[in-house]
Amino acid sequence: MFFFTLSSNFQMYAPLKLSIKSWAEGDRPREKLVNKGRSALSDAELIAILIGSGSRSESAVELSKRILNTIDNKLESLARLGINELKEFSGMGEAKALSIIAALELGRRRSSSIIDSDSMRIKSSNDAYCLFRSELDDLQQEEFWMLLLNRSNVVIKKVQVSRGGLSSTIVDPKVVFKIALSNVATGILLGHNHPSGLVKPSEEDRRLTKRLKEGANLLDLVILDHIIVGANTYFSFADEGLL
Repeated sequence: MFFFTLSSNFQMYAPLKLSIKSWAEGDRPREKLVNKGRSALSDAELIAILIGSGSRSESAVELSKRILNTIDNKLESLARLGINELKEFSGMGEAKALSIIAALELGRRRSSSIIDSDSMRIKSSNDAYCLFRSELDDLQQEEFWMLLLNRSNVVIKKVQVSRGGLSSTIVDPKVVFKIALSNVATGILLGHNHPSGLVKPSEEDRRLTKRLKEGANLLDLVILDHIIVGANTYFSFADEGLL
């Protein structure tokens, strides 16, 4: 019977991780973007370009896939992550986290500039939702906004009224009406977000809406709707017969 022993000079190594630079040129995200265009890249490949590099154990693309996998591959969920949350992923430093956050914010602002128009006529709750969504999507804190309209339901101005925490924000009716009157508005559309993504109105939401409606009636103003923005959906007080 023969026994074999390993020489002390022989060592077992795990396979080396191939960096993106060692990939075929057509598979590298940057080269792929140049040669095939942006639509040819997956979400993970686009994020990999943003963060620039991975680590010794995984490529930038693999790191991006790992992050996306934890949020069901939803970019709207990625946009909700803050700096510290992104830094919890191994291989993600502050600079990489900031690159992702900045890129997603630019995308949000571009979307806002496309649909946001002072001359837009509001014809439905969905029109109002689109304008509020451009400001309230992906926020980690609650904010309260309003759209001021003229008699033809054309938007005069979009105004932030207040900014709060994770579950609430304080709204002073006097501030709401002062802004509306100073802009010679006749109609008001209220809007705020629920960072949880759920759009069911709270009792406080209902009480505030009732107070604002009663106050508006005394000033010959009209509260046309109150929109609650959630995760890719909204709740309309007007559509539900609550105004």
